[in-house]
Amino acid sequence: MKKSFFAFTLVLFAAFGASAQKAEVFAPGGKAIKGYDPVAFFKQSKPVMGADSLSYTYKDVQWLFSIREDMDAFKENPEHFAPQYGGFCAFGTSAGHKAPTEVETWSIVNDKLYFNYNITSVLILLKDIQLIRI
Repeated sequence: MKKSFFAFTLVLFAAFGASAQKAEVFAPGGKAIKGYDPVAFFKQSKPVMGADSLSYTYKDVQWLFSIREDMDAFKENPEHFAPQYGGFCAFGTSAGHKAPTEVETWSIVNDKLYFNYNITSVLILLKDIQLIRI
């Protein structure tokens, strides 16, 4: 099963294309995290959709926020609140490839925000993190 997952992941990376390899932030439609508020993951422990009226441009993409306080916090310290690997799949990036992500796969590990391609990649990554800690 693990081999099938890796084979599928490699096909996915190829399909995603070379343009993603050049992009610094995963931003479908020009919006980071598909329009979700990055600060809310830390403060509310859940995905919260941002508003077009509360946007800030960082690393050439639009970041949306649900409340002004979140936007102000992000402006003060974007490196803290922006997801690791530019919001690309943490598991895929650790293997040397950028892959798209789904918001439901978010996790915060050591006060850093991560996203993954799907739940399977989250479970594999978290298992690897546990093995490293042992």
